[in-house]
Amino acid sequence: MTQSATPRTDQMPAATRRKLSELFTPDQIAWLTQRSDLRGAWAIASTWGVIATAFAALALWPGVITFLLASAVIAGRQLCLAILQHEGSHGTLFKNRWANDVLTDWLCARPIWQNLPKYKVHHFGHHTQTGTDEDPDITLHADYPVSRASLARKMVRDITGLTGLKIAFGLVMMDAGVFKWTVANHIERLPQTGRSWWDIAMTTVRNMGPLLITNGVLLGVLAALGQAWLYTAWLVAFFCWLPLFVRIRSIAEHGCLPRSRDMFLNTRTTRAGWLARMTVAPVHVNYHLEHHVMASVPYYRLPQMHRWLREKHAAPVAPSYLQVLKLASSGRRGAAA
Repeated sequence: MTQSATPRTDQMPAATRRKLSELFTPDQIAWLTQRSDLRGAWAIASTWGVIATAFAALALWPGVITFLLASAVIAGRQLCLAILQHEGSHGTLFKNRWANDVLTDWLCARPIWQNLPKYKVHHFGHHTQTGTDEDPDITLHADYPVSRASLARKMVRDITGLTGLKIAFGLVMMDAGVFKWTVANHIERLPQTGRSWWDIAMTTVRNMGPLLITNGVLLGVLAALGQAWLYTAWLVAFFCWLPLFVRIRSIAEHGCLPRSRDMFLNTRTTRAGWLARMTVAPVHVNYHLEHHVMASVPYYRLPQMHRWLREKHAAPVAPSYLQVLKLASSGRRGAAA
């Protein structure tokens, strides 16, 4: 397994590397990079606690409105699980490597059809190639800005589950070893010479096993409580709300910014209120400039890092998510559908 998605200092772009030594003292860097097993455990436990609370609220007050609200809350926590996987990939969720690699994989990544070892490899490429055509995440945000009508159509496809079904098809093909594994939108077919249908079937079962096990446990717990139907809220969250939240998060982080190797130019920090934190910006992922500048900083120290950068006038005033969406939908009519 790749040890970490965090690039070494000598692997970072020269512009960013030079500025780091000018902006932070050695004591500040030492404080920023401190990690905590207790805070990592609390992050996972509290995320599943919110999911359990949403299920409980829906069981107590079943109805269309509560179903939509509960599934939206669950989708926000599904994104939170994805962000905690991201923390684990950098080795910043826990001090303990086993907890970062194994505990995070099974409690955060696998329940939402992710794979921490593969994500590490993919995400390392994102950190070392940000702002270039070689960035493996470039297809998540390269087409923006689009027209307002185009962005609306994309969001309708998200919320109606069409994007989710497309993502699920891609995940099955990746688990089958037909497509290269990615979290972005592009498709890269892998050579299939010499592979039989039996090989493809066994690869699919092996790769999908952890997803089926973790979701089976979740469904089993709900069924044991006499509330198996609540699992549909988990599915609606995954197929309808989560693609919308991921789209908004991706646009905010790198969309409509210069193609530059400098992390201070190609990455954005976005201001998040309580609604954004519940949906598109869990666990301080909105402090994305700070994360790219120094990926070895745990999520809970990013707000202080942002304040120090602002004191040095090294980070711009953060826009709101609404301001970013207005910028992303300011393209000409007829731009990407």
